[in-house]
Order: sequence, then structure tokens, then C-alpha cells
Amino acid sequence: MIKECIILAGGLGTRLRSEVSDLPKCMAPVAGKPFLHWVINYAIQQGVTRFIFSLGYLHEKIEDYIATDYPTLDTKFSVEKEPLGTGGAINLAIQLCKEENVLVLNGDTLFEVNNKVLFDTHIKQDADCSLVLKPMVDFDRYGSVTINENEEIVSFEEKKQVEKGLINGGVYLIKKDAFVKIDFPNKFSFEKDFLETYLNELKFIAVVNDGYFIDIGIPEDFKKANEDLKNK
Repeated sequence: MIKECIILAGGLGTRLRSEVSDLPKCMAPVAGKPFLHWVINYAIQQGVTRFIFSLGYLHEKIEDYIATDYPTLDTKFSVEKEPLGTGGAINLAIQLCKEENVLVLNGDTLFEVNNKVLFDTHIKQDADCSLVLKPMVDFDRYGSVTINENEEIVSFEEKKQVEKGLINGGVYLIKKDAFVKIDFPNKFSFEKDFLETYLNELKFIAVVNDGYFIDIGIPEDFKKANEDLKNK
């Protein structure tokens, strides 16, 4: 089972400044709690027991929140001295991980994923990285992902208007050894410089999941999350 996860929580939240001006994006108040509360609690429900928080902007506020609200949680903090990109942030944080397979979540996204299904598929397929994909209709905010009949990722498409497709939900299960052996630069994009670059060299598997999904990166979805999570 999945016991350990990295939560990427170093985002500046520039598109949310109109709603939240003095907090890291994941600390934006949603339904009476920091959004990070909802991400952590769902991961705990799914069996995660150890958390590595990848931090940057205003990291002290997140550290203080975890110390106050989750004093018994098994946590480590990986703090960027400068922005390293999604890949650099994961590469720094994964050095603190103990497990062979590590879950990666975004601190500004709640995607209700069945971790047992994700883990079982990852192991059965002997994947280097498993991506959880969300079916969507009529979207242009996200790029789309194409898969084949063997659940393998075939291609990543740029953002454009799509009537129906699969998006990258930002939930990954990474085989640590396959990732850390690559000689990455300090700063890089996980999506561009790992997923797209190594698509034909490593085994990337899709797990399609139609669970609840919200990304609070823009004001409209931030407001929607406040409404949705009132009833959670």
C-alpha cells in the first residue's frame, strides 16, 4: 500500500492574489479550513502515514500550521531556497523519502483517488511512474493525455479546446529508483523534462479515475471549492 507522499506546496498563487494575498496558495481558506487540510485528510483516509511537504513561498506559515493542527503527523519539510520548478521540487523532496514507491500530490488540488487501485495497477504494470487521469468534457485549461489499450501513456497534448478527453490530474506514483538515477538539473519541469522527455524510455502507466477533482488555481474554481467542500 501507499504509505508515503510528497505534497507540492511551494506555489506562489499569483492567479489567486485577488482572493488571497498573503498566504501560500495551499493555505487559502476553503470551507473554513486551509485547502491543505482537505488534501492531507483525504490522503490520511487513503492510508498515507508519512508526509514530505515541498515548500518555498512563505514556507513558515505552512510549517506553523502543520505543527499546530497536525502535531502527531509523521512529517518532513523540504524547503526550496529558490524556485526549482515542479521537477526540481520533487527531486529535492524525494531524497527524504523512505519508500520504494512515492505518491506525489499537489497542495492546490484535491483529487479523490483510490490509492489501493493506484498502487495495485502500478505494481502489476511494473511502472516507473503511474499517472492518475481525470475524464473531462469541454475543456481548454488543461492539456490532454492519450493512452493505449494497455493503459500506457502514448502522448501529452498541449492545452487547447477539447470536447472530451483525459487530463493529467496531478497525482503520481513514482518508482523512486527510476527517478533519482536520472541526472536532472537543479531546476526543471516534472511534466516537460521528465514525463514528456522520458515517455519512450520509461514505463508511464495511466490510472483513469472519475472521482471528485478541484484545482483552486483560479478564482472561479477557488469559489467552487468553497461551495463543494462545505458538505464534505
